Amino acid sequence: MRLMKTGQKAESKVVRGGKWADLAPICGVLAIVAGSASLAAQAPVRAPAVQSVLDCRAIADGTQRLACFDKAVDAIAKAEQTGDLVTIDREQRRAVRRQAFGFTLPSLAMFDKGEKPEEANRIAVTLANAARNGSGKWVFTLDDGAVWRQIDNEELEPPPRPGEKAVIRRAALGSFMIHLQGSAVRVHRDN
Repeated sequence: MRLMKTGQKAESKVVRGGKWADLAPICGVLAIVAGSASLAAQAPVRAPAVQSVLDCRAIADGTQRLACFDKAVDAIAKAEQTGDLVTIDREQRRAVRRQAFGFTLPSLAMFDKGEKPEEANRIAVTLANAARNGSGKWVFTLDDGAVWRQIDNEELEPPPRPGEKAVIRRAALGSFMIHLQGSAVRVHRDN
């Protein structure tokens, strides 16, 4: 950009249509990324029915503590029966996390609790199908039905085959990489 005049009018041109205007979209993206990262980092709030059981531990008198536990357990049973409380074990949580891998919703972060970062940031998969689309990019269908589409221009050598094992891992800036037989391409989950 070239400025022909100095002074207040020239400065206002720089701010309105020059380098500051070019930075506005970047600042917006950074604000969104920072906001979603802070949401994902917040620990989920414990369900009140579960908290009431834990609160019973603070009661010193054994009879009162037992009565508190009985009342709290009844509340958990009723909440589970009505669907107000859903409990899952580690294997169920891992199954949900695996099915949701590739979707970037902050609320899904609660399924990463208790996982090592290297486990939460990658999944091992088996290809059900791999084919090129009309623009020459790879589309990978996994054995669980998930569909991932190549978004970069890298080539895969050798070409992927159905039944092949692969690893999909989180990469920079919310992207994902699929690793197949020593080569990798950047991918996006379609479904």
